[in-house]
Amino acid sequence: MHSSMKILLILLAGLWLLPTAAQRPDYAVVNVSVCNTRTAAEYSSGQESQALLGMPVKILDRHHEWTRILTPDHYEAWVLGGCIHPMERQQLSLWNQSPQLVVTALYATVYSRPSRRSQPVSDVVAGNRLLLAGSKGRYYRVEYPDGREGYLPKQDGIPLHKWRSHLSQEPQAILATALRLVGTPYMWGGTSTKGVDCSGFVRTVLFMHDIIIPRNASQQAREGQRITVDADCRNLQPGDLLFFGSTSADGTPRVVHVGFYMGQRRFIHSLGCVRVASLDPSDPLYDAYDHGRLLFAGRILPHINQSENMFTTPHSPLYQ
Repeated sequence: MHSSMKILLILLAGLWLLPTAAQRPDYAVVNVSVCNTRTAAEYSSGQESQALLGMPVKILDRHHEWTRILTPDHYEAWVLGGCIHPMERQQLSLWNQSPQLVVTALYATVYSRPSRRSQPVSDVVAGNRLLLAGSKGRYYRVEYPDGREGYLPKQDGIPLHKWRSHLSQEPQAILATALRLVGTPYMWGGTSTKGVDCSGFVRTVLFMHDIIIPRNASQQAREGQRITVDADCRNLQPGDLLFFGSTSADGTPRVVHVGFYMGQRRFIHSLGCVRVASLDPSDPLYDAYDHGRLLFAGRILPHINQSENMFTTPHSPLYQ
């Protein structure tokens, strides 16, 4: 290990100590593979969304063991304090600037030693980020926001800088990632490979390409270029979003569902589970229900980093 890396790790080790109550840090980093966020500071409250390991958040409020946070997609919700690791802004900046590793496997395990036979430290999912502390054989040595250490098989992750250098944000690459999630169960509020709702599926797939968009389908529908769908869908492009719902008496659309258009009148979405469906009545995958509630399409990919609501993580203040 280079001496500069050793010095950095020594500095980080001192920063992982939990701050005193008087300090009341304004920031935190998610410390579990998938952090459920809720509507209120209660165990019985509904699930709003999810945040992923290594994700920086801003602390807005505290109530007993609960913390209200703001995620990079501008979403506010409550989480259990034990799911995040508080940091001062300087600590967060150091975390963001340190060498990191991105989990690319849909599901994987971090082990206490470089062996699958050793004690697991935690599970991880696609999109999780950990501090990259070194490597040993077929494993990366990683550190969590709270300073825990472990080993991730190299086949399950990649250093952040390499991931970004090879990452494609073209429609076909994004759709290939979407197809990896086929069969993933529907989960209200889910935005991880453990379970996704419709807009959570879209958001999860795009986050696996370093893209952040608004959380809900109705919010996603307000971004990019709105497109009226022709009967044969010839004016659509793979990677466009399809929005579904109903129209009020005054003609106002009410968006309740979203999916990716794949081409040839097929789309992929999360309804029951992630699956491919079709708008073509002659297709065995024809989905009459969703065809009947199709409202319009949205073209968002050309507009990434041109909107305050759609951006890659380097353009997010919380990732700086």
